[in-house]
Amino acid sequence: MARVLQLYKRLLAEYGPQGWWPADTQFEVVVGALLTQNTNWKNVEKAVDNLKMAGKLSPEAILKTQNPELETLIRPSGFYRQKAERLRLLTRKYSEILSRNSPPTREELLEVNGVGKETADSILLYAFGLPYFVIDAYTRRFCAHHRLFTGKDYDDYREYFEHSLPRSVPLYQEYHALIVRWGKGAGKIRGKKAENGKQGLSDLEKFSRARAP
Repeated sequence: MARVLQLYKRLLAEYGPQGWWPADTQFEVVVGALLTQNTNWKNVEKAVDNLKMAGKLSPEAILKTQNPELETLIRPSGFYRQKAERLRLLTRKYSEILSRNSPPTREELLEVNGVGKETADSILLYAFGLPYFVIDAYTRRFCAHHRLFTGKDYDDYREYFEHSLPRSVPLYQEYHALIVRWGKGAGKIRGKKAENGKQGLSDLEKFSRARAP
């Protein structure tokens, strides 16, 4: 547990708070969590901006919008026909959750066609403030790079972080965002290579190498 927290503090010191998830409303987080599947965030931003400009970024507007228009608006996110249908299904579930005035369960989100574990946990953590640690390709790479843990599947990694950290939504949010920041190239060793192989290493990399088993 201690090393996982130490790495978090190193990440925070190196990159600063990430302020993730960038959204104006809870529903925008839900939409972004679905649209980010199989694409990068810049493409998601374009799709979300299209929805905003068209006045369609609300559950009521999404459900009233015909598929051809919805597909056009979210086209930048890729797989737009598939995502339009899945967004409609997820929006119905979101509306149902709001109507009963109680938070969603992970199981019911996973029952929605097109919602996998990463998407469900992103919605739970960032939209509803529930303590589910989000796992993605960056997280697996981070664990391998720092020799933290090797899991067999998604939930192995999720449970590893949840058991290794205090149960804190802000901590889970910031840690996941920092790992993504690290994974987008900042975690790679850059700079000139000195004879001893240490020149150009960040403090985080030096810490990781010094503490690696």
